[in-house]
Amino acid sequence: MPCSKRSDELVFFVNGRKVIERNADPEGTLLNFLRCHKNVCLTGTKYACGGGCGACTMMVSRHNPMSKKIRHLSITACLVPICSLYGAAVTTMEGVGSIKTRIHPVQERIAKSHGTQCGFCTPGMVMSMYTLLGNHPEPSEEQLMEALGGNLCRCTGYRPILASGRTFCMESNGCQQKGTGKCCLDHGENDLLHLAGKVSELFAKEEFQPLDPTQELIFPPELLRMAENPEKGTLTFHGERVTWISPATLKDLLVLKAKYPEAPLILGNTSLGPATKSQEHFYPVLLSPVRISELCVVSETSDGLTVGAGCSLAQVKDVLAEMVSKLPEEKTQTYLALLKHLKSLGGQQIQNMASLGVHVISRHYYSDLNPILAVGNATLNLISEEGMRQIPLNEDFLAGLASANLKPQEILASVHIPHSHKWEFVSAFRQAKCQQNGLPDVNAGMRVLFEEGTDTIADLSLAYGGVGAATISAHRSCQQLLGRSWNELMLDDACRLLQEEVSLPGSAPGGRVEFKRTLVVSFLFKFYLQVLQELKKLLKLFPVPDSRHYPEIPDRFLSALEDYPVTIPQGVQTYQSVDSHQPLQDPVGRPIMHLSGLKHATGEAIFCDDIPVVDKELVMALVTSTRAHAKIISIDSSEVLELPRVVDVITAEDIPGTNGAEDNKLLAVDEVLCIGQLICAVVAETEVQVKQAIEKVKITYEDLEPVIFSVEDAIKQNSFLCPEKKLEQGNIEEAFEKVDQIVEGEVHVGGQEHFYMETQRVLVIPKAEDKELDIYVSTQDPAHVQKTVSSTLSIPINRITFHVKRVGGGFGGKVRRPAVLGAIASVGAVKTGRPVRLVLDREDDMLITGGRHPLFGKYKVGFMNSGRIKALDIECYINGGCVLDASELVTEFLILKLENAYKIRNLRFRGCACMSNLPFNTAFRGFGFPQGVLVTESCITAVAAKCGLLPEKIREKNMYRTVDKTIYKQAFSPETLIRCWNECLDRSSFHSRRRQGEEFDKKNYWKKKGIAIIPMKFSVGFAATSYHQAAALVHIYTDGSVLVTHGGNELGQGIHTKMLQVASRELKIPMSYMHICETSTATVPNTIATAASIGSDVNGKAVQNACQILLKRLEPIMKKNPEGTWEDWIEAAFEQRISLSATGYFRGYKAFMDEKGEGDPFPYYVYRAACSEVEIDCLTGAHKKIRTDIVMDACYSLNPAIDIGQIEGAFIQGMGLYTTEELKYSPEGVLYSQGPDEYKIPTITDIPEEFNVSLLPSSQTSLTLYSSKGLGESGMFLGSSVFFAIADAVATAHRERDIAMDFIVRSPATPEWVMACADQFTEIIPRDDLKTFKPWSIPIA
Repeated sequence: MPCSKRSDELVFFVNGRKVIERNADPEGTLLNFLRCHKNVCLTGTKYACGGGCGACTMMVSRHNPMSKKIRHLSITACLVPICSLYGAAVTTMEGVGSIKTRIHPVQERIAKSHGTQCGFCTPGMVMSMYTLLGNHPEPSEEQLMEALGGNLCRCTGYRPILASGRTFCMESNGCQQKGTGKCCLDHGENDLLHLAGKVSELFAKEEFQPLDPTQELIFPPELLRMAENPEKGTLTFHGERVTWISPATLKDLLVLKAKYPEAPLILGNTSLGPATKSQEHFYPVLLSPVRISELCVVSETSDGLTVGAGCSLAQVKDVLAEMVSKLPEEKTQTYLALLKHLKSLGGQQIQNMASLGVHVISRHYYSDLNPILAVGNATLNLISEEGMRQIPLNEDFLAGLASANLKPQEILASVHIPHSHKWEFVSAFRQAKCQQNGLPDVNAGMRVLFEEGTDTIADLSLAYGGVGAATISAHRSCQQLLGRSWNELMLDDACRLLQEEVSLPGSAPGGRVEFKRTLVVSFLFKFYLQVLQELKKLLKLFPVPDSRHYPEIPDRFLSALEDYPVTIPQGVQTYQSVDSHQPLQDPVGRPIMHLSGLKHATGEAIFCDDIPVVDKELVMALVTSTRAHAKIISIDSSEVLELPRVVDVITAEDIPGTNGAEDNKLLAVDEVLCIGQLICAVVAETEVQVKQAIEKVKITYEDLEPVIFSVEDAIKQNSFLCPEKKLEQGNIEEAFEKVDQIVEGEVHVGGQEHFYMETQRVLVIPKAEDKELDIYVSTQDPAHVQKTVSSTLSIPINRITFHVKRVGGGFGGKVRRPAVLGAIASVGAVKTGRPVRLVLDREDDMLITGGRHPLFGKYKVGFMNSGRIKALDIECYINGGCVLDASELVTEFLILKLENAYKIRNLRFRGCACMSNLPFNTAFRGFGFPQGVLVTESCITAVAAKCGLLPEKIREKNMYRTVDKTIYKQAFSPETLIRCWNECLDRSSFHSRRRQGEEFDKKNYWKKKGIAIIPMKFSVGFAATSYHQAAALVHIYTDGSVLVTHGGNELGQGIHTKMLQVASRELKIPMSYMHICETSTATVPNTIATAASIGSDVNGKAVQNACQILLKRLEPIMKKNPEGTWEDWIEAAFEQRISLSATGYFRGYKAFMDEKGEGDPFPYYVYRAACSEVEIDCLTGAHKKIRTDIVMDACYSLNPAIDIGQIEGAFIQGMGLYTTEELKYSPEGVLYSQGPDEYKIPTITDIPEEFNVSLLPSSQTSLTLYSSKGLGESGMFLGSSVFFAIADAVATAHRERDIAMDFIVRSPATPEWVMACADQFTEIIPRDDLKTFKPWSIPIA
């Protein structure tokens, strides 16, 4: 549609202010409008993923003229079309509260409860809680969990966020742990002695301001009037490519649908929006029925419930809950099944936006509701200009058959859901990677109707999602079972029939074929048991004459009936209190709030892409390779340059200096080595135009051989990035000859995506003279980016100034990659002479940037029957991708750290980095340790299994016990390691819980408990002295205020907060006198990457040094006037011409290693122990995390709140690595997992039900700043305690089923892996010959 046509006015309110938009773009979203519109510019709400992380959550309020109520809805602004907001009131972060005006209690509490780290997710968290309180001023804890279930956080581990929200809840006066009525803070006498000198309060909730609903923004009176007297005419908004039409009446909608039969109806945009973005669906006309109240009518009849197609899923959930509460149970079976799935279908935001009608009509193969509606005999009420008609929601409709489908001019008006009947039972089942907010692997709706008073099947319906292109109904199987009794013989036949009818080819999209086949029958078994239970109740009232045919359920099977509910996590965080003699103004050792906490919570913290648009600014987008290994024949950009407002195309030929390294080009030349490799870039005046432009770049390829994706293929092809790394001690061959037993095994560890909430982004501003550049970038290493830009542009480093205010998460992913992106953006800025902004979408970020190295490990371990290990040989291969990057260093660190906490006399560790045709992998939190030591710990469990001993006994028997030397001959004392281990055993009540778990396992066949405790010795720092140096610059101004700058970057780890704590102690003045502006290469040059857990260590030493220099200069003045104030002393110093500026410097910890691999490569070690307990469901592969206890050696924590947050966040991130985070690649090397829908990081519902963290008291070291230790990385591996607890439960199931132990370990422990414990269902499913089909995905580790 041409945009020259006049549009109607779009009227809505933002934060109480009226907005009249006369040129609303139908393709524009609310988020884009608010962040980028020149008259709005509200950047508090963040863009992170495009519809699944909750970072862009806002509140939309509407008045319902029928109920006379205002409904507040949390929504994801990146999906909401701007044109859909006519008559709505939008509330953003800026409307909730501000540091400049008034901070809202939600903002205050999340900040002071230490619920922010990087702060990028915080605005979304705040808005979700704010919306909840708008509807429920005193919510239940269940409502709080539900409200936050759609928000992701990568830093905190969620616990402090939840703690802040619980202060509003009506149950928050006590945790009522485990339903006992006791609080987890209530300790017995022995515990109080144990806790002497320790505290567990990280914040004082009595200091919080109360919530006062009368102080909130009122709903605009003008919108009330508009709702009561709605606009009668059709609203039309014309864009450059799309026209949005919003009729006021159903009649008008039907006329429009007849005129534009291909036009989709759009309500929440949760289906069409992602499809338009990822699959390039395009519709020139969009019809919006948002103003048509007839489509939202709910009516109850004698035989069922009719729900308007325009009702949101949240409204449907409320309606069904009301029906369940007032109708007899026999009538609500279908409603209960729908409610069960609605609780886990998307987050709160998606449920508020998605409509029932679109959900049904979309017929997604993974639909959670359609299988239930199908078996529940729902009917669809269709309407068009020709009139109304009904069609059944059955297998023909779900398959999209023309005879059972909507006609082009029809719309879905409502869905009729019949009541269930007496002797009728309906159930719903689903299994997904994560419990909430995840697409199901398989789901099902099941219904059976019995002849009254009998167990004879009168009607049966089974429908499955996730096992075909659409929901599949097992109609033939059901027909053959009619008239059968509900017994085991029927079940056996039903399983056989289902396997034949619900067939899934080996190459089926989504993969996990055998797992899905098993779920099909295991869900049926669960249904069988559930119905038997219900029949028991009914048959007592209506006895069956021949009751001997009615089977009893064994007691050991009863737990199979129980699903894992979402629970409210509990826990205690304990730390050493500061010395009673420490001055109150000395903040070191106290739980000080993150310096930017309140700014995070109000949206006033400025991130890279929040910087306002600069004059003449251009937007850059990248063109990437679509081939894994190919020669570039040509790059044709002629079409691109003809497009309006496209300025230029940047290729390798435009680079004036160096195009990266010989084997690692910034922009590809002649050849591409992976899908996602950068080829060129386009700069245009708007984001819309630049994204359209990159699709017009035509690249011609010629495929090359070989193409390598997996470690296995790389080994076969001898494809390696660097020479093998090796460490050896003792005589391993001789030791193997003298042991009682030898076990060999394999470990496969998948990769991991950083999934920092803020994607890679950079803003380059060229200056008018001397080739100077100002560059704002989200990076952990601005000096490296600066050097790369310098060499790329061939200009001196001193002309390039980098600014890093804060980074929205890094985890190693922003050490190296920002240099590439910064350099390309700089070339664009220099070539065009205009500022250039480059912001990666989540999909591009995941495709391009690489992540944690997948690992394949082989071990051979020799041991005595007592469990004492005498020899260990480990060979590790990591998948480095197409170029070296950090792979050689990762390999070195991996083998240096493989021994973990164990003293084994004879060792051989070897490591190789494989070259493959995948994007190169890079640094990631833990730097090889989390993958490598999983191999070591798998050896331990293998030895335990062979010896018939418990794994914890093998760990204890082989742990370092006295002062000793590592494999690389660095001396250390394991005393603190042993203390952590023993305290963790004690605090977790490990041995008693082990016994309780064994009793549970005896009584339950389909559910098993597992428990594991893992020790850890983690070496901190870089293995080079020069990488431990740091500098700081401290200025004291004449008013007494202090400006601190240093070389560290704020990534969320609280480094700026800790630096001011250090400066406050050293200068003996309050932190309120001090300020940190940013990290800049103009103030502190030649910095080292903020990584390896030592950022606070080394920069703190530099700040300390600068402050001590200043204080020494001030000493004569302070002695001369001891009663003077700080301001007096500073004024006097200025008058006496004493410099009030000082550079502090720390030369670095000594670290060295000789050619033989011996020396002291690390400054010190961090010790930890973690115990986790889980329960698994053998029928579905699901698990729940019952409890985790962590004991951490922090020595003297600079800030316990920040350090505990780092521990918890790292643990949850590690737990994700080992349980849910799975990267899937196609056989052609395409990354499938390019967003939060496919790649599942842990959510708030994944926290252990009880989560306790304790900092080990009275631990000291003279080496570090105030005896503190760097903690950022080490907690990552402790997530493996969950993995080994799951493995423990699986091993129990294997032993019970007489299955031989498999010494091939695979991580992550997904439901598919857990369900591999064989039973009668896994045995009956067909197995495919891998040679007979092309798999959907391939392993790369």
